[in-house]
Amino acid sequence: MWQRKQTVFLAIAIACLVGMIFFPVWEAKDETTRMVLYPLYYGVKTGDINTVVYFPYCIIAIFGIAAATLSAMEIGKFENRLLQLKLGALNSLLMAGCMGSAAYLAIKLIQVNHLSGSYGLSLFFPAIAMVCNAIANRFIRKDENLVKDSDRLR
Repeated sequence: MWQRKQTVFLAIAIACLVGMIFFPVWEAKDETTRMVLYPLYYGVKTGDINTVVYFPYCIIAIFGIAAATLSAMEIGKFENRLLQLKLGALNSLLMAGCMGSAAYLAIKLIQVNHLSGSYGLSLFFPAIAMVCNAIANRFIRKDENLVKDSDRLR
């Protein structure tokens, strides 16, 4: 199972989606205030006061964890390539939701706070995972075509 190319790309996608949780999506600093958007929460630190808001910002992590779980399930379904392709398509939607919600929430925070800030790695990890998922789906489709061709030869 691990010798297959698509399994390696799906493992990279899982690593990107899990690693995304530990890095910020967006952060900005003012003279006295530091604002950070993580996939799990939005935090504001003003002096000694920390404020943390989980909802609606945790939707980024929910999409990311769901996509990572689906990628792991996709690796386990190596015997049924058609199901793998369907799971890969669903996984692409979850990753797009993760990336879209991260970008949307970061842009909303920029508009509300009137600070440009800087984007973090968590905004780009779902895009890398999406590319790896697309490459894995391509290799799964290649395997399916190879099996169909060999069935026709018999």
